[in-house]
Order: sequence, then structure tokens, then C-alpha cells
Amino acid sequence: MNEISKRQRSRLSSLAIKAAREAGKLIARRSKKTGPVGFKSARNPVTETDLLAEKKIVGIIKREYPGHRVIAEETGETGGDSDFSWWIDPLDGTTNFSRGYPHFAVSIGLEHKDRIILGVVFDPLRDELFRAIEGEGAFLNRNRIQTSPVRKLSRALMATGFPYDPASHPRALGIFSRIVTQTQGVRRDGSAALNLCYVAAGRFDGFWEIGLKPWDTAAGIIILREAGGKVTGVDGKKFDIRKGDVLASNRLIHGQLLRIVEESSNKQRRSRCRRGR
Repeated sequence: MNEISKRQRSRLSSLAIKAAREAGKLIARRSKKTGPVGFKSARNPVTETDLLAEKKIVGIIKREYPGHRVIAEETGETGGDSDFSWWIDPLDGTTNFSRGYPHFAVSIGLEHKDRIILGVVFDPLRDELFRAIEGEGAFLNRNRIQTSPVRKLSRALMATGFPYDPASHPRALGIFSRIVTQTQGVRRDGSAALNLCYVAAGRFDGFWEIGLKPWDTAAGIIILREAGGKVTGVDGKKFDIRKGDVLASNRLIHGQLLRIVEESSNKQRRSRCRRGR
């Protein structure tokens, strides 16, 4: 971050906040009448609101930084060979939005030379804006946030999601069945971006999911890290937004969660070996 001045970081963050809030206003206006719902795959919906919100975000960013690379969920990649890459999910939680379930958000993360340097996640219905700049802490609206002090897995409230691809369900369910029996509970509410922010704010103690896309996690992981949390792959290796498997926690229970995932993986391997005999 040394080559990016504090003033530039602040300007980039303000732009992300402006884009998220403008898109959020549009989403909130349209939330009571979502309109037609299409599907990108058998279970992955898209609405006109996704497209309109994305167009607004991309337009705001491109007016200020036309040379920056932008990767948005619905319209793909634009821009040239830039050190800056914006990862945009205009409406994380489209299924919820399309069904009138009030839990969704705008997610905008900025990557500089393969490092996420800032993130903004905005819940327009609750008017909750989560934000972070690398090295400057994490905030919910004007208040600094930090992860929970929970140390015992039996006291931990977890969150997860399931991939759209049915082929991934056995692995996801194997991990779920073990975590749900060893924690206080598991919530599955349909927005990875908000789940990461809720861990950052201490509402959840941990979150895991497999098969995510970079725009699902780019903003949330920097917010969580700046709040004192830890993010790895579900295998414990360094997290990579392009690989899509994430295990996030308040840091204090991370090792316990990794052991559960390893136990689940070992059980599934043994089961496959028995079937292969």
C-alpha cells in the first residue's frame, strides 16, 4: 500500500461508498416489485435490478477511473491492463431479493496488484454500510467493529451457504453435518458478503462456503480482516478469491473449525474408498 497515498485510498473508498449507496437506493426502490426473474443456470437467478444496479456502479467508477479494470458479476470484465481491479456484485442475495426476503446487499471490493485493499458492503434495507481500507480498521456506518470474543465452538454461531452446483452438495453437507452438531447453531441466509461482514461485526463467529466467486468475497474479506478476523481456504491454505472456498472466523475458533473440516474430508475419502472396492 506504500505506493498508494492515504489521500488516494480515501478517494477510492469514497467512490466505492458512493457507488454502493447509489445502487442501494435503486435496489430499495425496486424491492417491493422485483419484476421478471431469469436464470443464468438451473438455480442461479438474475433480475433486471441486478443489471440496473451493476450499470450504475460501473458507470460511477468508470467516470472517475476509466482505465481501471472492472469485473462485474452480470456483465463480465471491462477495462485494460491496470493494476487496479474492481470486483462488483451489484446484488448479493438475488434469490432473496426476487422472493421478497429482505436480506441482500451491494458488494464492491478493490484489488491492487493481487491484493484486496478496500471493500464496501451495503445493506440498503437496514441502511448498514460495512467498509474497510487495508490498515485502517473496519466500520459499520460510523462505528468501528471487531470480531467476537467467543473461544468455545459450542458457543459459536455460524453461517454458511450452499453452491448452486449439485455436484458440490455432498462435500458441503458433510461439513455442515459436523459443524451444526458442535456449535450453537448455523444460519443459512443467502448472502456471502453479509455473512462475512456479520462475522466482522461479531454477529456471527464464523462462516464457510465452497464454490463462491471473487465478487462474492472480495469486499467482505478485507472488512473481516480489518475487524480482527481470519480468512483461509476451507483446507487451511492461504485464501484466494479466485478459488472460491472460504473459511472465515473470529480467529479464536479457526483451528477448531479446520479440524472439523479435515475430519469431514477424511470421512468422505474413506467412504469413496469403500465404494471403490
